[in-house]
Amino acid sequence: MIDLHSHTDQSDGTFTPAELIAEARRIGLEALAITDHDTLAGYDLALPIAQAANFDLVCGVELSTRFHGGSVHLLGYFPKGDPGPAFRSWLHSLLASRRERNSRLIENLRALGIDINLDEVEREGKSLTGRPHFARVLVAKGYARDLTHAFEEYLGESSRAFAQRQEVPIAEAIAHLRNAGGIASMAHPARVAKNHWETLNVWVGELAGLGMQAIEVHHSDHSPEGVAYYSSLAERYGLTITGGSDFHGGNKPQIRLGTGRNGNVQVPVELLHRLRSLA
Repeated sequence: MIDLHSHTDQSDGTFTPAELIAEARRIGLEALAITDHDTLAGYDLALPIAQAANFDLVCGVELSTRFHGGSVHLLGYFPKGDPGPAFRSWLHSLLASRRERNSRLIENLRALGIDINLDEVEREGKSLTGRPHFARVLVAKGYARDLTHAFEEYLGESSRAFAQRQEVPIAEAIAHLRNAGGIASMAHPARVAKNHWETLNVWVGELAGLGMQAIEVHHSDHSPEGVAYYSSLAERYGLTITGGSDFHGGNKPQIRLGTGRNGNVQVPVELLHRLRSLA
């Protein structure tokens, strides 16, 4: 069993890279991909720990992209190792865009009378600061009951303070992944096109034409019916299958590493063999 979708505290998870590797080994995973949002910092910190333990760690990343006017997340995998300096430089530009959005979000929150500044949120965010880190500060200061309330009231797309981030076009992201020797996979298709299956069918076909090579069939959000449908899309468009829990530690406590939500994720190691063959 493997897990190709996980997050550390270098993006929006709560486990340190060392803790994540320890948990993966404890539960008996054969391999793990760290796919932090827009950064390789978690992977970089985990790599020497995994190597010392002779544990199979896959380099990955999760990118927020724009497609047909909406946000589509793309998983990038580098099964043969580091993507190189050009890709890392491009990732750095994405972090600059994220910080600009965070500044606007601070302005929106302060306009609502909330005493908050970017420095204190960035202390929560370490290598990358996102909305979960805003939520923690809002809870700590008493402006929200819990993380869910913070998103509903202030941070979610329909909330009072939401600030849209400038996401890169998905074609650009696919091209950068491919140029760096990576594999581009659509993340959690259940969240794409609001899971309208016929629209998703058309979109997956378009993205396959743009160079996307895989689709995440196995995910904590996916029903058995969804898994069957996403598998059929993979077969229809000649895509490789990926899968993972989307583990975030304490930020999503209902999701367990390796097995997802109530054991609904089981990813065989053969999928990683196929990724490595494709790479």
